[in-house]
Amino acid sequence: METRRDDRIAQLLQALKRTDKLHLKEAATLLGVSEMTIRRDLSSESAPVVLLGGYIVLEPRSASHYLINDQKTRLVEEKRKAARLAVSLVQPHQTLFFDCGTTTPWIIEAIDSSIPFTAVCYSLNTFLALQEKPECRVILCGGEFHASNAIFKPLNLQDTLSNLCPDIAFYSAAGVNIHQGATCFNLEELPVKHWALSAAQYHVLVVDRSKFGKVRSARMGELAQFDAIVSDCRPDDEYVAYAKAQQVKLMY
Repeated sequence: METRRDDRIAQLLQALKRTDKLHLKEAATLLGVSEMTIRRDLSSESAPVVLLGGYIVLEPRSASHYLINDQKTRLVEEKRKAARLAVSLVQPHQTLFFDCGTTTPWIIEAIDSSIPFTAVCYSLNTFLALQEKPECRVILCGGEFHASNAIFKPLNLQDTLSNLCPDIAFYSAAGVNIHQGATCFNLEELPVKHWALSAAQYHVLVVDRSKFGKVRSARMGELAQFDAIVSDCRPDDEYVAYAKAQQVKLMY
């Protein structure tokens, strides 16, 4: 069984030498197996190709401590549950900012395909997920590509972002702490996150239960900067009390 999996992955690698990405449906047809088989192949253990937003791409590798491929299969149901709650805030014809990270594609997937909206993003996995939404107009902020977290760091924030005022910004974080606020692993993510915190009208932090109590190296900002914090379950009492005191909406 393992040999068959290795053979399928080898075929995917050969296909990706001819194109930068391969849709999951195309891959299933190419290999003569179901989409679920391919999902299992890519999630059972580390592989040189990964599934991002419905597309198979080469695994992004760097020296970073955080690799998007290492996180994409963790706590999937928890992320999906939080994402579904977050999407209840979306209205037709809004402009939405989507952060990087592995929770964000689940938010996008949960948006009804019939809803028209404009999306602003700066990461590859988020962009690919948005391609699945037929009524979505996508604005991808370009710049220097960082493979570890699949983001584009703008060389000049004024080029595109200064012209935008999103209705809602959806953020991801690797740590949520009352004293240190929301944090992430990579400093290169901060310029766009901070832009969104200054430009969007409503700020929504979407995290699974494992993020509470954690502190990572790159600080996004105080928890009080967010209008809502969405998770898959009720956080500890201290977070509930903090949210009430700071008038931050808790959704779980």
